[in-house]
Amino acid sequence: MVRVFLLYDHLLDTPYADADDYDDIAGFCKSATLDEIAGHGYVLTPGRYVGAADVEDDGEPFEQKMTRLTATLRDQFAESARLETIIKENLSKLGYDE
Repeated sequence: MVRVFLLYDHLLDTPYADADDYDDIAGFCKSATLDEIAGHGYVLTPGRYVGAADVEDDGEPFEQKMTRLTATLRDQFAESARLETIIKENLSKLGYDE
């Protein structure tokens, strides 16, 4: 969202003469040709044209990352269940039983 805001803000202050400075940015924006749009049946879903942004390798091995992320997810599930219980108890005290 920040990127979209900054682009919008920049465009508000940029005269149309600078339109030649435009560059496609993978995963963010692309100027599609009419032939490309026709090739997609005139469907204007951005993902058909913009593509995906390049993903930087963080150097963490896949197995290690998955182990770490699944442990975090497991903790978050447990916290979610704990909070759900508290919320249900509070709703029950207020007379809003299921």
